[in-house]
Formats: sequence, structure tokens, C-alpha cells
Amino acid sequence: MNGGQVGRSRSAVVQPCARCGARWAVQGKPLHWCPRCHGVLLSPAPVDAPADRRNYRWVARPPGRKSAAAQPVRRQVNPETPRYHQIPQWGLHDRPPVEAAAPRRPLAAWSDRIGVLLPVTAGLFVLAALAELGRYGILLRNRTRLIQPWLLWISDGAVTVLAIAALAVALAAAVALVGWLTETRRAAYASLGETDPRPLRTLVLGCVVPVVNLVWPGVFLTEVARLRIADGTDPRLLRAVRIWWAAWLVNAVLVVVSVLYRFAGSLQAQADGVLFSMWTDLVAAGVALASLALVRSFAGLDLRGRPKTLRRWVIATAPARPVIEPVRPGVTESAERAPAVAVGNDEVTAEQQEVVAK
Repeated sequence: MNGGQVGRSRSAVVQPCARCGARWAVQGKPLHWCPRCHGVLLSPAPVDAPADRRNYRWVARPPGRKSAAAQPVRRQVNPETPRYHQIPQWGLHDRPPVEAAAPRRPLAAWSDRIGVLLPVTAGLFVLAALAELGRYGILLRNRTRLIQPWLLWISDGAVTVLAIAALAVALAAAVALVGWLTETRRAAYASLGETDPRPLRTLVLGCVVPVVNLVWPGVFLTEVARLRIADGTDPRLLRAVRIWWAAWLVNAVLVVVSVLYRFAGSLQAQADGVLFSMWTDLVAAGVALASLALVRSFAGLDLRGRPKTLRRWVIATAPARPVIEPVRPGVTESAERAPAVAVGNDEVTAEQQEVVAK
């Protein structure tokens, strides 16, 4: 044997190398790695053991072909300092930082269009009021003269179509207002490092459920208005919320009375119901404009979308100073130059002119 490798005298138990094929005699504890090529040694087995008693198999190679022992790969060390003929492009790309994805906003598709839905709602309610006024005029005309059927059809169609369109757009504007309310409250509490104590479900139900939505929207808006005022925003926000809340309650009362007029039995009561529906539509248009003014007030804008200018009145501690000096009666320049005798004396003036002429 040569270094433990099996030669002419074979040992009873050997470990073949899976890489170079060398067989090493087992002397005590089996090895794991080949001493020559550092390959994996197979499990010990007798040299002449049949194939079913060993966990490896022999592969035949052509004669004269020997497997070279694997040599460890060595990297060639370049003693020279790396140099570049031009500025390298790797690692010098100034890529912009990837912005974090914005959190998903509920009802964002509606709240982004709130500046369009509210004016359209107000315009449709004004048209619906004009249609009701036209129907009332037809009723007055019908007291003495007959009305053409086509005119009645036009009036009925205008009232019905405009009422349905105004209610549909008003419903979409209400959904947009709920989305705007949730975002405004979330931003107000986030500026203080807190989270909105009222969940989204409470906000939606408080603004959607009938009768309940007469109270809770004003409460939600009052809470966020006080937060904004404490943060140093326009102190008139609370007044704007109260005005909108009062208009909202008045509109609700008018809607209930207008619905009750629909069940009236007499013709006069029905005619009064038509006129009352006109006023209800006008108040609804005013509520839509008040809602738009409220939304823009929270953004620091007026009803037209222009930035608001805050005016603060302070108590004056010093006497008022006139900006323009008051005009005092005095002697003109021409009167000062003229002699006192010549002023108002036409004869003396004529003599002086004659002397100057000579």
C-alpha cells in the first residue's frame, strides 16, 4: 500500500473516492474526504462486494484516460493598480428614490370630484325650482283658460327629469362629502400624531342613516373644526360649520313638509305643494353651495376657490393720524404777487396794463 491507498495487496474494506476513483483502506474510523483531491469518499465496503451490497457503481472509461486530480482554482493577483481611461459607468447612476406607495383612500374616486359635483347639484336644483315655478304658472293660467296638452307634457317631463337628475347627483355629492370628511379628519388627527378615534363605519353610518344624519355630520365637522382652530387655522371654521348645519336642518324640515303636501286632497293644497317644492329646491341648492363653501373653507379658500385673507382687528392705543393733510383756505400765489391796491380794482389794473403797453 502507498499512503493507505490499496495497491496490489487489497484490503478487505475500502472507501472509493467519488471524484478521482482512488480507493483508501479503512483503518479504524471511516474518512469523509479524499486525502488526494478532497473529494467525497463513499461508504466503506469490501473490495470484491457485489453491486447489491454497495451504494455506488463503477463507470468504465476508455483505456489510457485518467482522471486528473482536481486542482484548487487560484486567482491571479495583478500587482498593478487598476486604471481607467474614462470615467466608469458602474455605480454612478443617480437614480431617484422610490416613493412609498400612498395609502389607499376610501371613496377617493368620489372625493376628488367634489368640486364639480356640488356646483352641478346646485345648478340642477335651481333648474328643478324653475320647472316647479313653471308648473305653478300653468296652474294659475288653467284657472281661466284651458292649457294645451303638449305644454302639460313638457312641464311634467321637465319636473320629473330634473327632480330625478338633481337627486341622483345630490346622492353622488353626498358620497363625495363622506369621503372628504374621512380624509379631513384623518389628516387633522395625523397632524397631531394621533389617529381618528371614530372608525370609518361610524362615520359612514352617521352620515347615511336617515334622521341620524341630521345630528352626527355636524358633530363630526365640529370636532375636526376645533382641531384645526387649535392648530392655528382660520377661527371662522366653527362658524361656517354651524351655518352649514343650520341650513342642513332647515332643508330636512322643508323636504318633510314637501312630501306631506303630496298627500293633500284639495286642489289648492296641491298647488301650494308645487310652490313649496320650488322653495325646497332653492334651499337644497343653497345647501349644496354651503357645502362647497365649507369644503373650501377647510382648504383655506373662499367660495370662488381663491385664497382667504385673514383680517385681525386690534385696539388702537394711539390717536389716529390723517394720511392726507386737510385742505385749508389760504391766499393764492397770484394774489400774493399782486399789490394790495390792485386787487379787486379794475381801474388800477387797466392803468398798469396801459403803462406796460407803452
